[in-house]
Amino acid sequence: MGVQRSSRSASAALAVLVAASAGACESGTEPGVTLDPQIVYTAIPGRMMQLVTAGPDGSGQAIITAETQTNLEPTYSPDGSRILFTSWRDGDANIWVMDRDGSNARGLTADTANDRSARFSPDGGRIAFVSQREGPYDIYLMNADGTDVTNLTNSPGSVDWEPRWSPDGTRILYTSTRGESGIGDEFSLWIAHLDGSGFTRLPVDGGVRWPAWSPDGARIAFVSTRSGDDEIWVMNADGTGQANITNTPGVDDEPFWTPDGRILFTSDRAGAPDIYVMGADGSNVVRLTTSDHWVGMPSWSP
Repeated sequence: MGVQRSSRSASAALAVLVAASAGACESGTEPGVTLDPQIVYTAIPGRMMQLVTAGPDGSGQAIITAETQTNLEPTYSPDGSRILFTSWRDGDANIWVMDRDGSNARGLTADTANDRSARFSPDGGRIAFVSQREGPYDIYLMNADGTDVTNLTNSPGSVDWEPRWSPDGTRILYTSTRGESGIGDEFSLWIAHLDGSGFTRLPVDGGVRWPAWSPDGARIAFVSTRSGDDEIWVMNADGTGQANITNTPGVDDEPFWTPDGRILFTSDRAGAPDIYVMGADGSNVVRLTTSDHWVGMPSWSP
C-alpha cells in the first residue's frame, strides 16, 4: 500500500484501547482519555524524509509532516500522546516534539550543532539524545521541556549513538566506538548510569547498531553484521544467550519492541524496505507496509 494522506490513522480492526498512564496529564493527555494503538515511521514519499502514522496493521497511513522539511527518527512519549523526532526545519538537526497527529510542533533544542536520536525516559520527565555540540557525538540528557542539558558520556575520542532508556529509567543503553582505536571503528554496545558512571561494555561481537531494551528489561534486541549482512539478534540483558532471529538474505534492521513483547523492524527481504513485526523469537512475521519508496525507523505507541 502506498502512503495516503488521511485524518485518522488507527485501524478499526485493531482498535484496542490503551488507557492513559497515571502521568498522562504531564505529557498532554487528559485523565481518562484513551488512545488508539498506532505506529509511526519515516518515509520518503517525495523529495524529503517525512513522518507517517498508521494503525498497528499498517492501514490508515497518514503523512503528518510537511514536504518542505526533513523529519526522521520518530518515537512516542510514554503515554502515546506525542511524538519526539529529529527535524532540519530550522536549518540544522534539532529535537522537536509534536502531538501524535502532527499538530503543535515545537523545538526542544536550538543548538547550531546537530542534535538527534532522542528518546523519552519511561516516566516522560527527561530525554536522552545525541549531539555534536562538544565535538564527536556524545549522549546528552535534558528535561522534557529542553532545559538542563548535560553531557552524559563526555567521550571526545569516540562516537556515542542511539541512546535507549532501561525500562526502569536508571540506565542508558547505547552504541559507541569507545575503547576502540579510532572514531571510524565499528560500534560496540555499552550501558551507563544516569550520573555518568558505571560504563560497561556488553560482550557483543561485530558491528552493532539499533539496540532496543525489551519492555520487561530482560532482553536486548540489536542489529549485527557478524553474519555478513544486517540481521536482528536478541540476547539477555547481560549479553548472554545471543541468537540471530532473522537470518534472511538482505537487510533486517531497526528493531523496536512493541508493548506486548513483539519486535517491529525494517526489512528489504521482499525487495524495497518495508515495515514488519514478528515474535521475539523471529516467528510469525507480518508485513505491515508495501511501499514504492524507502521507509524505516519504526516506532510503536505505548
